[in-house]
Amino acid sequence: MVKSMTGYGRARATRNLRDITVEVRSVNNRYLDCTVKMPRMYAFAEAAVKSRVQKVVSRGKVDVFITVDATAADTVQVSVNTALAAQYAEALKALAAVCGTEERVTPEQLARFPDVLTVTKAEEDLETVSEDLCAVVDEALDAFNAMRAVEGAKLAEDIGGRLTTIEGLVAQVVERSPETVSEYRRKLTQRMQEVLQSTSIDEQRILQEAAIYADKIAVDEETVRLRSHVEQLRGMLQREKPTGKDMDFLMQEFNRESNTIGSKCSDLAISEVVVALKGEVEKIREQVQNIE
Repeated sequence: MVKSMTGYGRARATRNLRDITVEVRSVNNRYLDCTVKMPRMYAFAEAAVKSRVQKVVSRGKVDVFITVDATAADTVQVSVNTALAAQYAEALKALAAVCGTEERVTPEQLARFPDVLTVTKAEEDLETVSEDLCAVVDEALDAFNAMRAVEGAKLAEDIGGRLTTIEGLVAQVVERSPETVSEYRRKLTQRMQEVLQSTSIDEQRILQEAAIYADKIAVDEETVRLRSHVEQLRGMLQREKPTGKDMDFLMQEFNRESNTIGSKCSDLAISEVVVALKGEVEKIREQVQNIE
């Protein structure tokens, strides 16, 4: 099943007291170009996030936005520099002796001095944090892919309808081609009669000229290849793996065969059909540009 290269997905979850929100959006691009934007303190998980994206996306410019509210998860540790506190206590007692008073040192007094108490943030388990972020990324990618699949189904339906139209146009070319040879033969006979001013003309020469003309304007190979391309493209629309690049190449072949038919046939009716044929090919080519 084809997927569109454009899509959007969002997920939000609380894991280990962290409120994590992930948004994934993409636009068309020839290759995969993934950009991850997240708080700098979680940059260690960027490679893991990109790896998750690469598993489910093969083409497109993908932007991943991650926000984290870790207020509830923040834990701190308070440590006491007992050696420094003891020195402050001795210093206070020494000052009291100098003043001739008796100083009673209390914990509250010591806590006010610099570096006696140190508050630090507890170290995080980076592997666990990375797993939590990637879990929410996976949920966002699921929503992202679901949207792309819906859009892809619409693209496939549109392309399928245009392929049916192309088949009908090719059938018109096949049906009309023999008639152009007959008309050429009739016009050639008429011109020769006018030039020779006689009804007695070389029938064999007429047949020979008509055969040369028929060979010159023959489009059997082109119409057969076009029909083959139609079947190939229909098959690609049913594949599970991404086929956008293959489709893009195949559309070049569609265009080449259409141009060849147009250059070979000077018949007005066929020329009109070729114009319509090229129009359908171009519309399919534009749609293929959106397929992963």
